[in-house]
Amino acid sequence: MEVSRVNAGLRAPARKLGRNKETGTAKRKPRGACVIINKVTIDPKTIPAPIAYQILTGAVIPRPIGFISSISAAGIVNLAPFSFFNAICGEPPMVMFCPMNRRPPKDTLLNVKATREFVANIVSEEIAQQMNLTSGDYASEINEFEVSGLTPVASDVVKPPRVLESPVNMECIVHHIIEVSDKPWGGTVVIGEVVRFHVRDGIIDKDMFIDPDKLNPVARMGGPSYSRIKDRFDMIRPVIK
Repeated sequence: MEVSRVNAGLRAPARKLGRNKETGTAKRKPRGACVIINKVTIDPKTIPAPIAYQILTGAVIPRPIGFISSISAAGIVNLAPFSFFNAICGEPPMVMFCPMNRRPPKDTLLNVKATREFVANIVSEEIAQQMNLTSGDYASEINEFEVSGLTPVASDVVKPPRVLESPVNMECIVHHIIEVSDKPWGGTVVIGEVVRFHVRDGIIDKDMFIDPDKLNPVARMGGPSYSRIKDRFDMIRPVIK
């Protein structure tokens, strides 16, 4: 295992000390001593894959959850959450999720390969417990809608049903499937084009902005932890002329 510790130096910024009474300009304390920041440097090729995964999922947080409903070629419905999930394109709108490798493969991956369709449902805090119930490794013939008690609703364009209790549903046609790695802790990226949005009326305004407080999503952290999206702040992007 190749792990090294490095001390990186950053010089402390100058601090304001009030204003000069004669000139009215701000007085500043000179830049101070170097601040030492300790870093642990790790070569992922020298550590076990589960440890690299642990570092990755502990650092990349919070992660949105894609609650993916799909259907097999035989018509068996599946519902499963994925925290390797995100929006990746605006025109046309696209999302991606990444099932990790399993033996046998996850039902969701088999389904989207066979039918080229899925629905990405957003998980609000109100259905977090039901979402968690669907995360078990159930047999292929098990319908997770029934396990969780969530309600399947017919989609407009695709065959997989939507989750009625989810505040936002995105019907998707598979655009591309990419096997990133065939190793045990590897995964396959599924990219889908959104062909229909379904947004709960009470959470979106006339200008098509979604209220995050009313959406009330939960996100994935490291280990068994989840988070709420409550504490936010705004920053204006600089305009470069």
